[in-house]
Amino acid sequence: MATYNRLTVVIAAFNEQEALPLIHPRISTELERLQGVEGSILYVDDGSSDATWAVMQQLAAADPRVATLRLSRNFGKEIALTAGLDFVEDGAVLILDADGQDPPELIPEFVALWRQGYDDVYGTRLVREGDGWLKRVTASLFYRVIGRLSKTPIPADTGDFRLLSPRALAALRQLRERQRFMKGLFGWVGFRRVALPYHRVPRVAGRSKFGFWKLWNFALEGITSFSTAPLRAATYLGLLTATSAFGFALFVVGKAALYGDRVAGWPTMMAVILFLGGVQLIALGLIGEYLGRLYMEVKQRPLYLVDTWYPADVAVSADIHRAGECNADRSTAAREQVP
Repeated sequence: MATYNRLTVVIAAFNEQEALPLIHPRISTELERLQGVEGSILYVDDGSSDATWAVMQQLAAADPRVATLRLSRNFGKEIALTAGLDFVEDGAVLILDADGQDPPELIPEFVALWRQGYDDVYGTRLVREGDGWLKRVTASLFYRVIGRLSKTPIPADTGDFRLLSPRALAALRQLRERQRFMKGLFGWVGFRRVALPYHRVPRVAGRSKFGFWKLWNFALEGITSFSTAPLRAATYLGLLTATSAFGFALFVVGKAALYGDRVAGWPTMMAVILFLGGVQLIALGLIGEYLGRLYMEVKQRPLYLVDTWYPADVAVSADIHRAGECNADRSTAAREQVP
């Protein structure tokens, strides 16, 4: 029988020293509002270069419900989020961005749907305030494209803001692939799912770490991780090009046999050569993308390494670094055993 008595809010942060002090009181307030649920917060520092880790330590010193985890370097949001989920010992987990765009005030609504028996309660954005028109258009286009290309259900306009039940979290931990697209992994796990519509607000502080180039690569990561449609499209394009070239060759031979050939058409020849060369390079590039992912997987490196780990209810002493190294050694050894 399912129990609904523990919830951990996981927040992965990279250079968010300004935003964390603003978002933490709001989270604490919502956790205190929950009836019959023991709430805690896990902050993950993804190798920040500013004072993010120091801010996390200050929050942990003032709030015994706060646990802090620091990775050995910047591994990226998807890996940092995976690390945070790995360190949740029991209960459900709610994933929240550190920038405050996803309102913590919705935590009770997420918990209410969880108590109704849903395993994946995901927030769907109705409005994206603070995002430029280009980002909104490209994001909407990306979700529509990957929704059609992938057999895995990936809801449109849905990010990482969601609550996962204990069994959904346990299932997600079994997926240890290196090239991680979390939105697809959430959908692959399945179980009972329901959307919670909400309005996304502007950042509370700081600037977004995802520029257009990072978002473009993120989109490629998602599409190639959960669909082989690009390879199939390259195959179809090659067949279409070969068929067109064969038809054109028959036309040239027939024309020369009937009317003779005056040895002309330099621009046409160059256009055909460049077109065929471009098609071949595109196909090779697609193959290279998938081959590169296979290369990363077969090396079987750990997903991440831990620098410091402080569970909740652990007082922050003056000898932080030494204690952190001991905890990091134990935690790293334990996590590297996960397949």
